[in-house]
Amino acid sequence: MKESLRLDFIDRTLRTTGIVLLIILLPGIYYFGIFPTLAVFFGGVWGMVNLIFLSALVRAALRPGHVDRVKVAGLALVKFPLLYLSGYFLLRAGYFEPLHLLAGFSMILAVMVLKVVAHALFGLDKEHRKNKRLSGAI
Repeated sequence: MKESLRLDFIDRTLRTTGIVLLIILLPGIYYFGIFPTLAVFFGGVWGMVNLIFLSALVRAALRPGHVDRVKVAGLALVKFPLLYLSGYFLLRAGYFEPLHLLAGFSMILAVMVLKVVAHALFGLDKEHRKNKRLSGAI
């Protein structure tokens, strides 16, 4: 299964999480109220931005050859203090319940786990390995 989880896995996860958050938005406002739904939505957006910066930071820092230290330092300065400070203010604002924000923060993890489980259940990695083995035999 490791061969089929390429770098585009993160991009596909971000796209799916964004779609799930948008789908949840309107029914959530109707059934749960505006502030709990916005808390889940803002928590999910925060999680997506966190993953974008984490992915960019890891790709910039762990590359063969020359590492651009200025880019790594800039990404680290944006990700750690600013992003986590904004997450702290989301928690301390008083409008949102911490449990709803936590549900939004962990939305991206849930999407990742469900994508991997679905990938394993439907056997998509077996077809990829079979094609790779056949192309190596030629």
